[in-house]
Amino acid sequence: MNIHFNTPEGTRDRLFAECLERRQVQSALVDLFRRRGYAEVITPEVEFYDLFVYSGSPLPQETMLKIIDRSGKIMVMRPDTTTPIARLAATKLKTLPLPQRLYYDQTVFRSGNAHEGGSSEIAQCGVEMLGATGMKADLEMITLAVDALRACGLSGFHIEVGHVGFYQDLASRMNMPQEEQERMRLLIEGKNYAVLNDFLEPYSAQPDCAALRRLPYLFGGAEVLEEARTLAGACTSLDYLELLYRELCQAGYGDWVQFDLGLVHQIDYYTGVVFRGYANGAGAPVLSGGRYDNLVELFGRRAEATGFAVDVDAVGGCLEVEVPQLRTVIHYESGLLGRALEVMDRLPAGTCELSPCRTLSSTMNLASEKGALQVLCLDNSGERWLEV
Repeated sequence: MNIHFNTPEGTRDRLFAECLERRQVQSALVDLFRRRGYAEVITPEVEFYDLFVYSGSPLPQETMLKIIDRSGKIMVMRPDTTTPIARLAATKLKTLPLPQRLYYDQTVFRSGNAHEGGSSEIAQCGVEMLGATGMKADLEMITLAVDALRACGLSGFHIEVGHVGFYQDLASRMNMPQEEQERMRLLIEGKNYAVLNDFLEPYSAQPDCAALRRLPYLFGGAEVLEEARTLAGACTSLDYLELLYRELCQAGYGDWVQFDLGLVHQIDYYTGVVFRGYANGAGAPVLSGGRYDNLVELFGRRAEATGFAVDVDAVGGCLEVEVPQLRTVIHYESGLLGRALEVMDRLPAGTCELSPCRTLSSTMNLASEKGALQVLCLDNSGERWLEV
């Protein structure tokens, strides 16, 4: 029999420090979201495949892990949390007044390309604000994103903000077939400078070609907005970003905010402000979100929305979390288990454990093997601390 004892592709075991990192991040985020008025929801780990097809999910169908149920219907392991929450808001929560502030702490499952080393299990903790639009809602979401990464213990991070309307305005002015616009979008999103430059060469006579050619480079501080205005002229999305940044600075959040006008991913899904969070030590964004005003309405309830998700393990990997070291093994005589547990509960978590050994000498050997510093012996005569 050929039995495989390794984990399936895209999954792995997490031990000790990685577990502590995940729990620390989750605890910090959940505490923050609750304090900011968000209520938890939990959606099924398995959803109907048709839910994501109907919603126009930007996730390629080949990335979804599929299951066939007993009736033959195609199911998927939850590849995304926002779509199920949109369904939930339009059905189970439809009688509750808007806006609704919801948070989740769940795993999403996605199948990456073979042998690329990506994870199929992604622990996410995030928020969705449903039924709120305008400047105040976008401000709340971006400040919450900043505070989320601060609460996790990150110091070297920033949030890059863009607006899908800027690209849409430029692209709509171009005399270019729709399929070519989509190719251009992918080149801009991937910051594929050389190929984009060659691609736009046949369109160089059009007035907005220079702005589109420059778009992947438009990231950085507030000066990016000025350069964009010089290239593209009057633009309502740039006006909105300038006002948004002014409010963020007045609230004390300006130091964590930058801009990336080349954020044009999932252009049919997002409808306004989009943003990503980057942290020192992470090779990819640790936070991603934005405004998506059309999704909930697909399920029968009009509710503009915005939100973001934090990649819990990516954030945890940027932290320095130490696993507590075993210092004390407690040896207790018959009838003294209660006393042993009382002592154990007074000591720092993870630094002590009970001995299963019958004799003190066996406990001393065990403590030595495990690298403990001392043994606490509890017997009828009292307590004795013995150095290992």
